[in-house]
Amino acid sequence: MGPSGCGKTTLLDMLAGKKSGKYGGEVFVNGRPRGKLFGRIAAYVGQEDVLPPHWTVREAIEFNATLKRQPKRAHCSSSGWTDTLLGAFDLQSVSKSRIGSTEARGISGGQRRRTSLARGVATCPSLLFCDELTSGLSATDAETCVKALRIVTKRLGLSCFVVIHQPRYEVASLFDKLLLLTSNPGRMAYLGSMSGADASFRSCDFPVPANINPTDYYLDLVTPNTLSDQSDALVRAFDEQIKPQLRIEVDLAMQEPGQTVPEMLAEGGIPHCTGLYAVRFQTQLAILLRRKLLLATRNPAALGLPIIAPICQGCIIGYMFCGVGQKDDLLKQIMFSFCLLTMLCLAGTLTLIVLITERNLMKHEVSEALYCEGASALASFLIDVPLSLSGAFLEVTIMAAFAQIEVDCLGTVLGWALLLFFFFDSLFAFIAAIARDTRQAQVLSMPFVSLFMLFNGFIVSKAATPMPLHWIFWISPNAYAMQAITVRFAEHYPVTGPLILKNFGYSDDSNGTGIAVLCTMIILLRIGQQIALRCLNGIRR
Repeated sequence: MGPSGCGKTTLLDMLAGKKSGKYGGEVFVNGRPRGKLFGRIAAYVGQEDVLPPHWTVREAIEFNATLKRQPKRAHCSSSGWTDTLLGAFDLQSVSKSRIGSTEARGISGGQRRRTSLARGVATCPSLLFCDELTSGLSATDAETCVKALRIVTKRLGLSCFVVIHQPRYEVASLFDKLLLLTSNPGRMAYLGSMSGADASFRSCDFPVPANINPTDYYLDLVTPNTLSDQSDALVRAFDEQIKPQLRIEVDLAMQEPGQTVPEMLAEGGIPHCTGLYAVRFQTQLAILLRRKLLLATRNPAALGLPIIAPICQGCIIGYMFCGVGQKDDLLKQIMFSFCLLTMLCLAGTLTLIVLITERNLMKHEVSEALYCEGASALASFLIDVPLSLSGAFLEVTIMAAFAQIEVDCLGTVLGWALLLFFFFDSLFAFIAAIARDTRQAQVLSMPFVSLFMLFNGFIVSKAATPMPLHWIFWISPNAYAMQAITVRFAEHYPVTGPLILKNFGYSDDSNGTGIAVLCTMIILLRIGQQIALRCLNGIRR
């Protein structure tokens, strides 16, 4: 506890292994260096409740309980353990309710906060870190949260570290120990039992006045540049009276180290429990697939965006070119191909918001060692791509049906359109992985979309393009697709077809090259996506 700017959250993040910036010192667990497996025995509940709105309370808790099993509850099923936590955090009445958000109706703020706490406790960690546990909650909800947390941690034998700003006396009395910090700069003013704080301050000639909340009084004393500021005196008292004893306790603990983290994980006898994750990759994938399917079926936008929107676009654009395939006008057929490919090119930009939202959720959950980035990316690919592919297929089919494209040309149109879909799906997935936010993703995507749409041989031809820019045609998927489809259409026009192909610079000898180039870029973009998801845009603390 301490005033704003004293370093409460910074210290908590350092201890929890969440601090992304550089800092000095070492953190020991049981008198041993904190290793790579530390995330397996620790859980972190941040200031914000990062939860999918269409999840139910029960599903959110059971998700963590299943993915991060601990030896302490090897005998207990995930479902039974979830029931226990629902009761402990007074969430039984809303267990089947959706969590909700600002856009979707759901549970209350206090219930959402208790759900986040229950998710942290669900993994039965040895160490639980909670940042601003009661922030934004009413006094009653704050007390309910802390009471539930105290009962559960005492029952399970967890060590719980909580950052709290200015609690009521009833809330503060629930804690065992108090670390009081002051700011400008951040320093320790007290560390000891909560019940002994009154006596300690009295010994420093700062007794708590009658009818005053002790925590309010403590904060007044350690807040610099206020009328009641006594931070320097309290820091000196800490250095003289408390710090020497703390050093002795630390030295004794270091001389008699306890179990290592691998030993703590192995003591339950669960197979394969000593790796970075509690369950194997295939189990992670199965659980993530199940969640992805559930959320997709419950969220109308998740189905409407990739399916309904393309169908509507296909009907509108197709109607504009109604019967063009049966008319003796090759240029209109080429314009139809351009519009079809442009729709596929632009459709992917609508998914950037969804991709980045899901990435942010994934980063929070990966930081808790629930699953790896690869399992999340593969689960999204197996659900999102078939949905989007179905929408693209229906869009192309509807447009081709309206245009009455010749049957012998339909395979070429459909094949290149779907290959183009896979390319842009991979491109936008890569951009969503490297961009910091939605705005930056849209800015990054626009140059690619614009160049590929323009440099397709129809809007901008090779003959009209300066030589230094010819390389764009070599990598433009739209250019390869437009060329292949136009060449196929031109076969029905023995007189005008060759002239138009010559005018646009199209030939029929580049199909193999185009397919190879697009497949190579799709593979490279997917590999880049995996690397970016692992290495970029981590949670900054």
